Amino acid sequence: MKTMAKILSVATAMAGSAMVPVAAHADVSYNVGFASEYYYRGFFQKSSSASAGIDFEEGGFYAGAWTADVGEGLEVDGYLGYGVEMGDVSASVGFTGYYYTGSFDNTYEEINFNVGYGPLSLEYSVGTYDDPAAEQDYSFTGLSADLGAGFSATYGSFGQDFAGAYFQADYGFSVAELDFGVSLIFPDDDIAAEDGEAIVLSVGKSF
Repeated sequence: MKTMAKILSVATAMAGSAMVPVAAHADVSYNVGFASEYYYRGFFQKSSSASAGIDFEEGGFYAGAWTADVGEGLEVDGYLGYGVEMGDVSASVGFTGYYYTGSFDNTYEEINFNVGYGPLSLEYSVGTYDDPAAEQDYSFTGLSADLGAGFSATYGSFGQDFAGAYFQADYGFSVAELDFGVSLIFPDDDIAAEDGEAIVLSVGKSF
């Protein structure tokens, strides 16, 4: 699974006439990055991982693709959805698929819901994992807070056929059009297994 912070989502009941699309015109952007260690939702994926992605937004609709080196091939993610906002309130619903070119893992596909108010955002995702032995269903709930001055924090937990939780603290800043980040990751025993806590350094550029 991937490390995007892009899983947007939502309660469609909130998408009424009082809300407006989050984007008023078409916008295409690209990104490249490198992380000392690749973690996603508290799970270790690979050391020294490079990534790249493309995103499209227009009138509240978004779509994109993202890929990362996971050692045994590539992880290739595709996602799309629709988001709206009204003042400090935002909401979106979308789909994300995580696919692999090699033997690192198998397919995950999920529906993502997200609501936000000011600096807080809540994600709830439900998905299926294409386990060769038997397909598994899972859920993920994540609460994130933008703490200001480049600091943010996330607590996430899994449900249904998956188990585990983690806490992540992040700090990001930009220098000469490059984006730098430091992340502290604290997975619980269900997730950590052998890896435990981690400090991750990253650098990226969007254009």
